[in-house]
Amino acid sequence: MSHNGSSAPGRPVRDVVFVDGLRTPFGRAGEKGIYAGTRADDLIVKCLRELLRRNPSLPPGRIDEVAIAATTQSGDQGLTLGRTAALLAGLPRTVPGFAIDRMCAGAMTAVTSTAGGIGFGAYDVVIAGGVEHMGNHPMGSGADPNPRFMSERLVDPAALNMGNTAENLHDRFPSITKERADAYAVASQKKFDDARHGGRIQQDLVPVATLKPGQGWTLNTVDEPPRPDTTIADLATLRTPFRAHGRVTAGNSAGLNDGATAAILASAEAAVELGLPVRMRLVSYAYAGVEPEVMGIGPVPATEKALKNAGLAIEDIGLFEINEAFAVQVLSFLDHFGIADDDPRVNRYGGAIAVGHPLASSGVRLMNQLARQFEEDQSVRYGITTMCVGLGMGATVIWENPHHPGYNVAPQGESAATTQTVSEGAA
Repeated sequence: MSHNGSSAPGRPVRDVVFVDGLRTPFGRAGEKGIYAGTRADDLIVKCLRELLRRNPSLPPGRIDEVAIAATTQSGDQGLTLGRTAALLAGLPRTVPGFAIDRMCAGAMTAVTSTAGGIGFGAYDVVIAGGVEHMGNHPMGSGADPNPRFMSERLVDPAALNMGNTAENLHDRFPSITKERADAYAVASQKKFDDARHGGRIQQDLVPVATLKPGQGWTLNTVDEPPRPDTTIADLATLRTPFRAHGRVTAGNSAGLNDGATAAILASAEAAVELGLPVRMRLVSYAYAGVEPEVMGIGPVPATEKALKNAGLAIEDIGLFEINEAFAVQVLSFLDHFGIADDDPRVNRYGGAIAVGHPLASSGVRLMNQLARQFEEDQSVRYGITTMCVGLGMGATVIWENPHHPGYNVAPQGESAATTQTVSEGAA
């Protein structure tokens, strides 16, 4: 390809849209959890098949890529999960796939990496998601951290235990007390319960049938982790497992969970061509690194970076979906940006403290909830999905609401025609 003159030949960056997203009900990890004895890959296959059922105008052969994340890529979460899930879901064998690991931000990275391919023109339609069966694969199982991490003091020993990193955040920000963290956790439980009873959660869940010896089949249709009756008095009595007289408890943290998520993304032109809904438009995204021993602060620099890339300010964001790995981590984000603990823009449907955090799957759960809120509140133009990531990272995606009166994408038919003209001119 030659470059003559000031303008480079080739096609312009295309708009990327979020078409649809769903997930399994989340379960509690362990022998008593709803997915004990269920394979992780079967959970993601459920999501893929339901996405296709819900979007009958999408020919399976038009899917250009399947990107599926898992943090522990072995056993039933191994073997190039995107490809094996595509085959197991009955997609045409012409559909390729791959696996991704960015710990908690796995599904989010699956979305942004394939979105880059759509923007570039390599893909028209993709499926991106994640799965984590923490019952089958406890956090860190099978991992062999290089001894240099400790012998050369490359990271603080606390960096390899997420609970310890949360305690470190409390140390760094003394104004974030255990009482504040507990109050935030109780509010998350209530908001999630209200959203569920208001019909805002169930419509994006795919029922999963499970078989257990001696119990027969069970159809799982609701999330297992929520504890809607939690009170601040209850949380005050919980032990602090990461530090004596600490502040982080099982009540103000996300639990250990099993679950899967998946979403369809497309170019704006392909969505028009195939008659697919447009629920959000991707505006920008960013990842950032921080000190591993305070990994929970990661969403702050990632959000600043994503806002700068988009030419937006924090005041432009009307809805926040923040993954609640720990209450202290959300509160550190809110304090940095001067947002109140109970700001109605933040986690309107509750968060991971209530519903759970099956590591690599959580990014798409945030997107599902934001897309529902966009439909419900058309006064909001921009929203973000953001999360902290193990080993000291943050991840943020900014989305635009297509239902907002100022939605700034050219009419989609016109956009497609313009792109085609530019491409032909370049050729």
